[in-house]
Amino acid sequence: MKLYEMTALELSRLLGKKEVSAVEVTQSFLERTGSVEPQVQAYITQTPEIALAAAEMVDKQRARGEALSPLAGVPLAVKDNICTGGVRTTCASRFMEEYIPPTDATVVMKARRAGMPLLGKTNLDEFAMGSSTENSAFFPTRNPWDLQRVPGGSSGGSAAAVAAGMAPLALGTDTGGSVRQPAAFCGLVGLRPTYGRVSRAGLVPLASSLDQAGPLALTTADAALLLSLIAGEDRLDPTSSAAPVDDYTGALSQGVRGLKVGLLAEHLPPEFDSEIIAAVRRAAAALEKNGAIVEEHAMPHISSSLEVYYLLCAAEASSNLGRFDGLRYGRSESAENVTAMYSRARGEGFGPEVKRRILLGTAVLRESRYERYFLQAQRVRALIRRDFEDAFSRFDLLLGAVTPSTAFKLGEKIEDPLAIYRGDICILPGPLAGVPSIALPAGTVSGGLPVGVQLTAAPFNERVLFRAAHLLEQERGGRPLRPQPAPPAL
Repeated sequence: MKLYEMTALELSRLLGKKEVSAVEVTQSFLERTGSVEPQVQAYITQTPEIALAAAEMVDKQRARGEALSPLAGVPLAVKDNICTGGVRTTCASRFMEEYIPPTDATVVMKARRAGMPLLGKTNLDEFAMGSSTENSAFFPTRNPWDLQRVPGGSSGGSAAAVAAGMAPLALGTDTGGSVRQPAAFCGLVGLRPTYGRVSRAGLVPLASSLDQAGPLALTTADAALLLSLIAGEDRLDPTSSAAPVDDYTGALSQGVRGLKVGLLAEHLPPEFDSEIIAAVRRAAAALEKNGAIVEEHAMPHISSSLEVYYLLCAAEASSNLGRFDGLRYGRSESAENVTAMYSRARGEGFGPEVKRRILLGTAVLRESRYERYFLQAQRVRALIRRDFEDAFSRFDLLLGAVTPSTAFKLGEKIEDPLAIYRGDICILPGPLAGVPSIALPAGTVSGGLPVGVQLTAAPFNERVLFRAAHLLEQERGGRPLRPQPAPPAL
């Protein structure tokens, strides 16, 4: 097995035993990227020199006998809306094409201090607005399982990089499913932590009450390792939580005996792909076989999540993107007056999806519409949160689908944004309630594409997510899903 085919945990063990060097590991992923990246296009910016320098430092520290993080020498890819000091952070937008942050986001700082070589910055939908990575201002990313299909979004570049063997781990952001949906489309594990579990400092904000960073990984163990590193309180983010960080890797082998699982009735409608519903039911049967108690459960208000999410997300995006005026950030266009300059800079700098959401959000926040739309959406959000509170008074976990279908073809839905929005129906409720969810592979369907299932837990109960996800992973065989053949054939 080549180094780039190994999981992060396998690489960590080899590195700890000094059977391979961090430079050898990093070089393997760089060489793989050189072969695969022209077809997949997962990266906006590659940083081979930075990665190799970090790997050399890890090897020197290990040779001196220093105590190192389990992830020291394990390379990392980072979504390009997460700030990296000295490395440009574009948000996949022409507006930010040349922006170089002065400092790292907290999650990147933790990764660098742990000795994780930075392989590069991955593609996304512009400003994380999208579900296919087709809204990038630079190029679309392709799904390694089928180069004619999308990898999902907005963290599609991160997902494609891991699935194609161009990184063993990646960081994404999940505002309304942008880690979990690409994970399902690309056959990966994707975790959205509890809101506040991971610092948002240094994340370019989309919707501040919803944004969270999370790992994309080949296995639950790999995701647990990365969450253990990035979780925790941060004085730079007042919304981060002081709740103790659990032993996530220690939870993996605890099984599911005695856990109560609610099977979400809303995730089993006839309009969903039948093979996705079958995958969810297989997961329910596997949990039950291993000692969990599974009951079907309905949540009365989550059917309104689509409307609530897009109203609130657009409103927050409109506010957050106000700073991008062509002076403080991005393009500065000369014009006859300041208003004209702002209009020209934003009109030329932002893509169609970003403009669409800014206009919607600005309309929602107008005084004449504020009560009718924004405040009403907040009230329904509170009802959705109450649905989850009621569910977790009865259940330890909720089980459902990630997406209604497998990955769709490039260009298939780009002219129909509502069709793309409707595809997010299963992944929107959790962020509105601030609860943690994990997407994990459940095998492949008849067309050869991967399919995922989703587990959701009460706030700060990521341990139980890892217990159940690891059990389902073992039931499936324990090995990562890999595109067959790997793209492109080497």
